[in-house]
Amino acid sequence: MPIYCDESGGVSAGAMVFAAVSIDADAADDLLDRFKTVTGLRGEMKGSRISLVERALFFELLERYHGRAIVAAFDDKTMPRPQPGEQDFDLKVYVRLLEQVVGAWLPEVEGCAEIVIDDGRYSPAMLAAVRADIAALIGTCGRTELADSRRSAGVQIADVIANSFYNLAIRSTRSDRVQRIVAPFLQSSVLRLHHG
Repeated sequence: MPIYCDESGGVSAGAMVFAAVSIDADAADDLLDRFKTVTGLRGEMKGSRISLVERALFFELLERYHGRAIVAAFDDKTMPRPQPGEQDFDLKVYVRLLEQVVGAWLPEVEGCAEIVIDDGRYSPAMLAAVRADIAALIGTCGRTELADSRRSAGVQIADVIANSFYNLAIRSTRSDRVQRIVAPFLQSSVLRLHHG
C-alpha cells in the first residue's frame, strides 16, 4: 500500500509538520471524489483552504476509506536550532521529519514500501537528494517517487492532515476546533503522533 507524504509550515513559520498517510491508491481517489461531490470543491484539496466543517468531513472520510496517518512535528519549543552560518536548515528539518514518519511506518509495511512525496517544496536537485535519502532508508525492495500534489489524491490527503496538525503546533485561532475534530481519530489510532 502506498504511503503518501506532505508537510506544512517551515522553520520561519514557527513549526513544521509532516504527515505520512497509508491508504490504497483507489481509496484515495474515491475519498477525494466524495469530498469534492459533497463540498463542491474544484481543483486541488488543500488544508489551508478548507473550512472547519469541510475538515471534519475529511477526517470522517479518511476513516471510512481506511486511511491511517503518522504525524511528526517540530515547533518553536522542540525545533533544533541552526548552527551559526548553517545553510539549508529548513531542508534539514524537512528531511529529519520525513525520515521519522517513513521510518515509523516501515515496521508495519507488508512487502515493499512505496513512498510518494510531494514535489512542490524544494528545487528538483534538492528533492532528488531527499528521494535518494528515503530510498536508502527503505532499502532495495521499496521505491520512492515524487508526485505533483495536483495529480495525487494521496498527497492532497497528506496535505490536509499536515495542515491540521500545523494549526495545532502554532496554536492558530482555529486550533481549538481542529483539536476537537481530530481527537476521536487520535483515540482510534486512525491518526498517530510520532515523538522522536
